[in-house]
Amino acid sequence: MILNNVKLVLQDRVVAGSLEIHDGMIRSFTDRPSQLPQAIDGDNGWLLPGLIELHTDNLDKFFTPRPNVDWPAHSAMSSHDALMVASGITTVLDAVAVGDVRDGGHRLENLQKMIRAVVNSQRAGLNRAEHRIHLRCELPHHTTLPLFEKLMDQPELSLVSLMDHSPGQRQFASREKYREYYQGKYHLNDEKMAQFEEEQINLSARWSAPNRSAIAAHCRQRNISLASHDDATAEHVAESQALGSVIAEFPTTEAAARASHQHGMQVLMGAPNIVRGGSHSGNVAAHKLATLGVLDILSSDYYPASLLDAAFRIAQDAGNAFSLPQAVALVTCNPARALGLTDRGVIEEGKRADLVLARNQGEHVYVQNVWRQGIRVF
Repeated sequence: MILNNVKLVLQDRVVAGSLEIHDGMIRSFTDRPSQLPQAIDGDNGWLLPGLIELHTDNLDKFFTPRPNVDWPAHSAMSSHDALMVASGITTVLDAVAVGDVRDGGHRLENLQKMIRAVVNSQRAGLNRAEHRIHLRCELPHHTTLPLFEKLMDQPELSLVSLMDHSPGQRQFASREKYREYYQGKYHLNDEKMAQFEEEQINLSARWSAPNRSAIAAHCRQRNISLASHDDATAEHVAESQALGSVIAEFPTTEAAARASHQHGMQVLMGAPNIVRGGSHSGNVAAHKLATLGVLDILSSDYYPASLLDAAFRIAQDAGNAFSLPQAVALVTCNPARALGLTDRGVIEEGKRADLVLARNQGEHVYVQNVWRQGIRVF
């Protein structure tokens, strides 16, 4: 198969030309148009590597589309997968919460159902994108370590992140923001919210440190990529680096992002943060980190379509020095490298033919077609 008349977004430049696919791999590409009549005309669209998503909880929305509504697993997984490829994502790490900030939370109830849905659909060849598992370990919880130990040898497990969402630190350094978020989420009155807040502080003091050390040790022994989450200070970053973290997810301050970069960790920020122009939690803005040169990876987090949109916005932003290839690297080769996936994330001969054909419509960029290993999936 030949894709013709496309703008190839390579690692260091953009080239107008054509690309040939054979047996699911990129066989060759050139800066000349193909003369073969059977070549597919890309109509001068952008041809990018398939996007790689490291942290999305989008699957949650399909398992529990409304409060107290449980949706059948096969339908939830199929709908989630379709949205991924429609957003240009060909490799996705589905983030599943281990432990929860509140007993009885739907994420805890859906844990096994979601993991089975990801694993079974992937092994059966039902998915359009390639799905792997990211375990989000909520540390201040007595069930977190036992649950993790039951799941840690799952072959599909590719990333583990260590989280502590208790009040007064990291993402919720502002207690006011914490109350605003969780009162809205759980519909608690002031008295119940105060009780919940005190419980979370006590749980963190009891469980966070031992769970953090134990889970990180398991990951090092199994060569599972480890991510910190919501680091806010240089001390947080030093602890994460010592534990073996290779990714710094959503650092909340400029100082933490700079320190993570200096320690060799890949700084991951939310693509919705770019699209919206700032953090919904009031933390450091992703575009600020891009301007400072300390942004390495983007994640769509809760909104899959934001990934492609954010990459092009960064390339168009005069306030930073990102070329289009450098911006596209934030959602392709950089996340692939962080996971040790050397077979994808770039347009190179011999790499997987995971590709996205996108085009401009006014100020916006739209996904037109997607291929995974040479097979058109959108």
